[in-house]
Amino acid sequence: MNTTIWILPALPLVGSIVLLLAGRRTDPWGHLLGSLMAIASFVYGLVLFTDMLGRPGDERAVHEDLFTWVPVGELRVDFGLQLDQLSMCFVLLITGVGSLIHIYSISYMADDPDRRRFFAYLNLFLAAMLLLVLADNYLGLYLGWEGVGLASYLLIGFWHQRPSAAAAAKKAFVVNRVGDMGLAIGMMIMFATFGSVGFAEVFAGADEAGETVLTFLGLMLLLAACGKSAQVPLQSWLGDAMEGPTPVSALIHAATMVTAGVYLITRSGPIFDLAPGAQLAVVVVGAVTLLFGAIIGCAKDDIKKALAASTMSQIGYMVLAAGLGPAGYAFAIMHLITHGFFKAGLFLGAGSVMHAMNDETDMRRFGGLRALMPITFVTFGLGYLAIIGIPPFAGFFSKDKIIETAWAAGGVKGVILGIVTVLGAGITAFYMTRVMLMTFFGTKRWPADTHGVTAHPHESPALMTGPMILLALGSVCAGGFLAFGGSLQHWLEPVVGEHHDELPVPIWVITAGTLAVVLAGVTVAWWQYARRDIPVVAPKGRALTVAARRDLYGDAFNEAAFMRPGQKLTGALGSADSKGVDGLVNGLAGAVGATSTLFRKVQTGYVRSYALSMFAGGALLVAMMMLVRVW
Repeated sequence: MNTTIWILPALPLVGSIVLLLAGRRTDPWGHLLGSLMAIASFVYGLVLFTDMLGRPGDERAVHEDLFTWVPVGELRVDFGLQLDQLSMCFVLLITGVGSLIHIYSISYMADDPDRRRFFAYLNLFLAAMLLLVLADNYLGLYLGWEGVGLASYLLIGFWHQRPSAAAAAKKAFVVNRVGDMGLAIGMMIMFATFGSVGFAEVFAGADEAGETVLTFLGLMLLLAACGKSAQVPLQSWLGDAMEGPTPVSALIHAATMVTAGVYLITRSGPIFDLAPGAQLAVVVVGAVTLLFGAIIGCAKDDIKKALAASTMSQIGYMVLAAGLGPAGYAFAIMHLITHGFFKAGLFLGAGSVMHAMNDETDMRRFGGLRALMPITFVTFGLGYLAIIGIPPFAGFFSKDKIIETAWAAGGVKGVILGIVTVLGAGITAFYMTRVMLMTFFGTKRWPADTHGVTAHPHESPALMTGPMILLALGSVCAGGFLAFGGSLQHWLEPVVGEHHDELPVPIWVITAGTLAVVLAGVTVAWWQYARRDIPVVAPKGRALTVAARRDLYGDAFNEAAFMRPGQKLTGALGSADSKGVDGLVNGLAGAVGATSTLFRKVQTGYVRSYALSMFAGGALLVAMMMLVRVW
């Protein structure tokens, strides 16, 4: 099996190429081809997984060198792939959840005249993400990294005729380019320090590199992760990305793009483990983001934007765990996998509600949908119980492990991180209960006429509810399966290492305390949104509410900190170019022109003028000769 890893990304890539190049001729069956390629990649991933299980733990990683990619001077990079325990987790998640989203999209996008193009972009997205997690060097990872950025731009702006969608796509693309510069600079540091960008060479040489170099390298990799995974301060694109079709939101926010940063940090663990400063920065970014996203989620009335803020917060948990080193790598991946199930299910459930409500997204115009959409209600509810961490649902096992690891960090650091993670769990319980109550409970609040069409809420077709049911099963079972006997930890040990921390208090104390905070969040939300009527128009709210509705002024900060200074710097460089470089060149040209104009006056065209000039020149020459003789 070690020579056929390339088939995994090749299958969806071929599907994308066929659908894009064949054009409208594939409209009748393009969605079927796109879905088939995603499913085929998942099935082949299962085959490779089965083969991997049949080998001893230290022999499960396989490599495949396809061709020499960059043979330039001292830099030689082969186009190589590697499949180990870490990348296998991502392969199965990407292709498995991605296949369900493809199937869901067949029905969701049925009336769109460009459905074939949509599936081509979905296939391209899967191919790029698979390349990202399968590459055996940072340059190959970077190729997949940029491919994911391109595909996300195409998918977020799929309905580009809408100005808001076009603007959101551009915003996501530009913000991610800022993070991508971090990865590009990081590769330059690797080549200068280790003479290679291959994982094996970089990690082997990390022990001999200086801590300062590794810290700066780690910070550059963190910057890249912040862009892709929407972490502070590069989180502003995530909410706007909801302008794309809902399946795109499920794909980007559950199993693919936003998890790329967590993969990058975990894969680069040997670098961060030797750079405590960079590792601390990862922890701080994760802690700030998990609270940042949770607070924003409390004030969003748009169901998709509330879930997007939730994604930001949950990825913050993963980044925080990854920043805790070998103690947290496995738990970051565990939460990433369980999040892939329940968050994809929540987004597809939101799409089901929108499908029934004529694309309405304002939860203040929902209410009472549980009786009209029972399957959507149950599957969404199971995802809700998973994300807030109620046992025995998936999020309970993965998020509680991160909370325990945070407390185990010890000292003041452990106390701060423990409080932050528990507080985040309570806020998550509040805003997700708010989403449930505003959408499925209470009295109906939808107007008779929604977007020019009378709303008649109804359950979605089987092609949409089927994937939702399967994801709901994952929301129930995945956490216990991965946590049972430390199965995922043991699976990942050959890649991320083994580590056991001592907890400052018994586990049951942390678990009980966390559940108490979660139940408090549920109670507060119930008190505020179930016991009183929900106004169709949102009240003005206090200062924090207003700030949360404006994404805690993330856009304003980025504008003040990056955009305006960037404009001034660009203006100054432009002025220096026009007045400095261009001034010198134009001044020299002007001097030559003025001299030419002066000498041109000598060219009169009269013979007597030329004779006089010759006589004057001859007289001057004779005078100079006489002076020389005298001296």
